Order: sequence, then C-alpha cells, then structure tokens
Amino acid sequence: MKTTGETRVGIALGSNVGNRLKHLQDARNMLRKLGAPDTLRQAPIYQTEPVDCPPDSPDFYNTVVEIAYSGSPHDLLDATQAIEFHLGRSAVPERNAPRVIDVDILYFGDERIDDGGILDLPHPRLTSRRFVLQPLADIRPDLILPGDQVSIAEHLRHLDSSEPPLVTVQATW
Repeated sequence: MKTTGETRVGIALGSNVGNRLKHLQDARNMLRKLGAPDTLRQAPIYQTEPVDCPPDSPDFYNTVVEIAYSGSPHDLLDATQAIEFHLGRSAVPERNAPRVIDVDILYFGDERIDDGGILDLPHPRLTSRRFVLQPLADIRPDLILPGDQVSIAEHLRHLDSSEPPLVTVQATW
C-alpha cells in the first residue's frame, strides 16, 4: 500500500440535517487541512432526493472534493470518521438514516482495496449514483477508476438510474 508521496483522493460529502451548507463547508475545510491546500478541487453543491433512505428523509446537499493526501488509505478513513464525529454525526441503528454529515472516500489514487466493507476502494456504488457521479464529473470527467475501462463522464452519460436530475444549490462555496 502507498504510504508516502501525495495521492489524489476523491471524497463525497453529504448532509441532510441542520445547516447542510455549513456542514459541507466545515467538512471541506477539515479535509483541506489533511492535504496540500492549494490542491483541493471542489464540485458544486447539489440538492438531491434521498436514495435508499427511510421514508420522509429530508433532501441532501451533496458534493465531491478531491485532495492530495500523503498518508495511507486507512489513515484517511480514520480521519474522515473523525471529521464525521467532530461535526456531530452519531451512530444510528437504521441504515441510511438522516445525518448531519457523511464523508465517504470514493477513490485513493490507483489503490484497489476490498476490506470486507470496512474500506472498499474504489467505492462500490460510486458509478451507480447520480448524486456522486455528477459532482465528480464536474471536477474529474476524464478520470478512469482503478480496474475500470471508461471515464467518469462516460459512466454519467450512460447512467441507468431512477434518480431525478440534480438541482445546483451553489456553484462556488
């Protein structure tokens, strides 16, 4: 596993409880401190309907950021979970329940990891969800994930999903 040098890492951010914009900004600012600040890329923020969530869940704000990171994938997982905890996310028994913040690692350079659900990279549902593909395509349309054959833009173009089109909340944030 890569543990030295900087690796480009994509991270999805989502919030559907409280001040969603502030939660995303706070998470982004904390992620920026993990890598070289001048290398951060950020997609617009989109409002999205909940996918696979309990009935009556509020709409999400979703986005994707990319940072240059010099630690290991598991170090980054620890850091993203600490960000979630710091911003008030609590463990809930119900899967996909509403949350203050969700910070998911989408890819970690060329790494492929299948860690029994603890850390799976690239993220196993990345290419099947519009709320991840659209913001990622905004910042890395030509990215081809490890083990894949087509770009993020191609995945988005051919996405077979019942998700409605995303609504842009804020292009710059």
